[in-house]
Amino acid sequence: MFEALGRVMYRRRRWVVALALAFVAFAGVWGTGVFGAMTGGGFEDPDSDSSRAVEVANRELGRDSSDVVVLYRSDDLTVDDPGYEAAVDDSLRALPAGLVDRTTTFWSTGAPQLVSTDRQSTFAVLQLADGEDEDAIAQIRDDLRAPGLETQIGGDAVINTDINERVSSDIARAESISLPILAVMLVIIFGSFAAASLPLAIGVTAILGAFTALRGFSMVTEVSIFAVNIVTIIGLGLAIDYGLFMVSRFREEIRRQPDTETALARTMATAGRTVAVSGITVAVSLAGLLIFPQVFLRSMGFGGMSAVLVAMLAALTLLPALLAMLGPKVDALSVRPWLRRVFRRPVAAPHTENSGAWYRIAHVVMRRPVVFTVATVALLVALALPFLRVEFGGIDERALPAGTDSRVVAETIRADFPEAPSGPIEIVVTLPDAVDSPAGGAALQQYVAAVADVPGVDGATVTGAAGDTARVGVAYDGDPVAEEARALVNDIRDVPAPAGSEVLVGGQSAVLTDLLESLGALLPWMALMVVATTFVLLFLAFGSVVLPVKALIMNVLSIGASFGALVWIFQEGHLSGFLDFTPTGFVEATQPILVLAIIFGLSMDYEVFLMSRIREQYDLTGDNTAAVATGLQRTGGIITSAALLLLVVIGAFSLSGITFIKMIGVAMLIAVVVDATIVRILLVPATMRLLGRANWWAPGPLGRLYARYGIRESDGEPAPVREPELAGTR
Repeated sequence: MFEALGRVMYRRRRWVVALALAFVAFAGVWGTGVFGAMTGGGFEDPDSDSSRAVEVANRELGRDSSDVVVLYRSDDLTVDDPGYEAAVDDSLRALPAGLVDRTTTFWSTGAPQLVSTDRQSTFAVLQLADGEDEDAIAQIRDDLRAPGLETQIGGDAVINTDINERVSSDIARAESISLPILAVMLVIIFGSFAAASLPLAIGVTAILGAFTALRGFSMVTEVSIFAVNIVTIIGLGLAIDYGLFMVSRFREEIRRQPDTETALARTMATAGRTVAVSGITVAVSLAGLLIFPQVFLRSMGFGGMSAVLVAMLAALTLLPALLAMLGPKVDALSVRPWLRRVFRRPVAAPHTENSGAWYRIAHVVMRRPVVFTVATVALLVALALPFLRVEFGGIDERALPAGTDSRVVAETIRADFPEAPSGPIEIVVTLPDAVDSPAGGAALQQYVAAVADVPGVDGATVTGAAGDTARVGVAYDGDPVAEEARALVNDIRDVPAPAGSEVLVGGQSAVLTDLLESLGALLPWMALMVVATTFVLLFLAFGSVVLPVKALIMNVLSIGASFGALVWIFQEGHLSGFLDFTPTGFVEATQPILVLAIIFGLSMDYEVFLMSRIREQYDLTGDNTAAVATGLQRTGGIITSAALLLLVVIGAFSLSGITFIKMIGVAMLIAVVVDATIVRILLVPATMRLLGRANWWAPGPLGRLYARYGIRESDGEPAPVREPELAGTR
């Protein structure tokens, strides 16, 4: 099938390139419009009690949100000075009409929690007409300045807006950093401008194509702005991986015979199959995110799958068409003569498949397989141990860089102002009778008193009521996302509701409680789906039931090492100064699941590349040890080059000012380094040597199934050829 596809791409190369250019032009115009259709946030479970509490309260009592918080301070005046009040009042009355529904100040309410302990600071709470309206926030930022007072704005909507804006600016900065470095590295690795341009062309196509897919998804469901990050990382990273693998194999085949069509067909029959298996495997891993109801995770699943599949399709259609047009000129505009002069030695010396650094490393490892297996497993387990201390939390203003106005406002209010009577837990009670009726009022007061008696509750107060619905604020003196606060939420939920009433517990602590319960309930189903599908795909690729199991175990070890690093760095704060973030004492709950899906996919990407070549050699020779050494020799340089290029892409995103985006980048950096070095170079050869011919074992019926339907890398014995000349990968 893939050989036939290669011949079709050769014969229709001009049409394929023309259609691809038309698609890229369309995607560049229409697809990039997705940025205006995306939403922020999306970390909560929309079907949870805490989310329903917000819906009921908004419907029955009206919105009661602190969209914008304006912090005022004077070094000379106190809030008791008439000039202070006049300056604040004038700034608020000057706001454009129709943008703000309600304004709450100290002077309008007399609420002591709106004044700092030194009485020189106060804050006003604004509820926007359209909720988290980024345009409204941008419009009123300058209008809120009060003459003679230091003014800063924050609040939930402003924090979310600042995070969204920072994500967009970080993406632009990451691309401006990574693309030039990638271009230079590709030229050095391939040794020619022509070959180096091909993976970049696939990368651009993958990113724009994924943006187009995301815009289509945004027309039928919510899509989070954070999906853009995974599109750029996965799209560019895997496109370069696939481009590197395909171009390298084509250059290898074109040296065997001068006929471009035959070389391209052979490339598609081997590397093309591997790219297809890898792409589907990575896409399945990311598809596991669609199980979760959180908009953030589902959006990451949509974005990641789109990027992988478009990259795969571009590598199987556009790239072969471009290779068909170039033919032997794929090495045009060579820089090897210049590199030889710079390094004063050959860039890559010819060698056979039975020589070279990777071949020698494989044999060193396979001479002592027990030692290397035990040592590498022990190292990976040690790296994973910090994850046993993990504490999960949510996202707050500390995700923003220190000094951001909205973060400063939140920190100042927490430090300098009295605690508000309504705490991080809010209860919405719907009674069978009106709240102001004798029966309804008595039932509500009895329930509020019962909540106030729950151990750990510092007070419970009715903060709003209308008709048969009331909002009850519960004060709690402690970290609202700590385990104790989450336990308190469950204790409050155990308090019997008034007869005939519906009670929904919401607020910050309840949102996190519901999130953790949702993730914990669905994670096993995600794991089952991904593991089962991956096992089937790897069996069809390698014809063994042992190799898929071994690959899954290695993935667990690799992922465990990354998770341990997440806790050590981001929860416990090690390297916080170097990486420039504020440790919170916990890990945001959705991030490990996202990292799990991404890392699992990337690890399988390298696994498929390496094992496909080993399987090809084993089919030709029947010698397990020789197949492992030869397979590592023929892919070691390519995998290392692909990992280095991916590290550049990820590294640029690790510079993000948003902590949880930085966390994803750092976790992927660690995973790629661990996987491309410890796992692929040491653990794979060692375990392959220990298992011997058992690596390729499958029960009789499954063996016959593979013989008929297996996705093998090779259809026949290739002629001898020297290793592709990848600079610096010998």
